[in-house]
Amino acid sequence: MTVGTKIKQTIASAEGVAANLKTFALDTENQQAKQLYNQLAQQMDQVIQQLKVREEQIYSEEPQYRQ
Repeated sequence: MTVGTKIKQTIASAEGVAANLKTFALDTENQQAKQLYNQLAQQMDQVIQQLKVREEQIYSEEPQYRQ
């Protein structure tokens, strides 16, 4: 498994976590929990964006990872 494949899988997993957190926020009536889930989802979105930037760097610097 290449680094490119691993980072794609990591991004997909992180997107799943973010989606779950957003769902939890919608499903709860507890305002503290809702706020926490939304904050965590925003943090995950930031992590995802950083991973995507790194993914682009990998592909531009290391063409062999495009396989």
